[in-house]
Amino acid sequence: MFSGVFGGESRAPSAFRKHLTLLVFTLLWMVAAAFAPPARAQDTSSPAPSNPNKQDAPPEAGGPQNDVGPYVIPKKKEEPPPPAPEKPKKIENMPDYSIHVDVPLVNLDVLVTSKDGQTIPGLKAENFRILEDGTPQKIASFNQTEAPITAVLLVEYAATNLRYMYDALNASYTFASGLKKNDWVAVVSYDMKPQILVDFTQDKSAIMGALNMLRIPGFSERNLFDALFDSLDRVDRIDGKKYIILVSSGRDTFSRLNLDQIIKKIKITKDVTIYAISIGWQYREAMEARGYAGGITQVDWAQADNQLNTFAKMTGGRAYFPRFEGELPELFHDIATDIRNQYSITYHPTNTKLDGTYRKLKVELQAPDGGPLKIRDQKGKEVKVIVYAREGYTAKHQVE
Repeated sequence: MFSGVFGGESRAPSAFRKHLTLLVFTLLWMVAAAFAPPARAQDTSSPAPSNPNKQDAPPEAGGPQNDVGPYVIPKKKEEPPPPAPEKPKKIENMPDYSIHVDVPLVNLDVLVTSKDGQTIPGLKAENFRILEDGTPQKIASFNQTEAPITAVLLVEYAATNLRYMYDALNASYTFASGLKKNDWVAVVSYDMKPQILVDFTQDKSAIMGALNMLRIPGFSERNLFDALFDSLDRVDRIDGKKYIILVSSGRDTFSRLNLDQIIKKIKITKDVTIYAISIGWQYREAMEARGYAGGITQVDWAQADNQLNTFAKMTGGRAYFPRFEGELPELFHDIATDIRNQYSITYHPTNTKLDGTYRKLKVELQAPDGGPLKIRDQKGKEVKVIVYAREGYTAKHQVE
């Protein structure tokens, strides 16, 4: 039974050995192949550079020898370095820093007239003596030229009385008609508040047109202090000499500011001269003759006149109180003559402190020998003179 299954005992061992040998050989080959190191492929790539953006330096001629390489850099000749700047010689006991001194300069316009208002020409620098807080000052520059006018015509135009409005308009027209072509003038009216009718212009017709725009106002308030403060604030931004021609009754009825505040503003506003022209005198005198002043007392009018005088005197100007309409042309001619014939004086104050204090000024006339200057007319008679100059100025402050 068993022999039938295996096919005989003589052939079984031989066939078995062949198969076993082949199986062992195959297993050995597979083990050897598993543990053998892998075959290396040929390495054709170049090693990566340490800095991929680095380029080789160009040859001495500058630039690459082929199509690739750094940009062309022309070879420069080797030159010796420039010599070091020579240091200034040190002066013994001299500190190693520079000193900057801000020397203030004061501009002062002076008008000299006779007692009757005639200007006195021909004066020289040595004829003037400038005192600041009582200390004499040395004049730095001196001249007298007919410079163009830069002025604000500030007109009171309130619904108070037709006579006041007529006088205000008449005075304004007279002033405008006497202007020259190089003069700059702005026109501002005020009642409850100021109103700019025309800004600075050299066109006389524009000024006349602005005055023609004035109609019967809607308010009877005369806020002089507020209007003057506003005008001073505006002209303070303009360089050079400026003037305010104030046509007003001098009355203030409803301003937010008081007299002390407007005086302080005048003191700190530089290079401004105020000329004041009072209006309504005919009406005032007529009412006073009848024993009626429209509810305004003599004290009120005296205060109004004193305010106009104060504004003018503080700034080196003059105040006028015309009684009649016919006085206006000559009055404005005098103002224009004053402005165009002032002596312009500058000096460096001995008090160089930038402390913002108010310095009082006094201008005197002196003879070459230091005594009082005597001026005589064509007949040899001594003439009494009046010197107009601002009463003081406010020094700059350190923070300005």
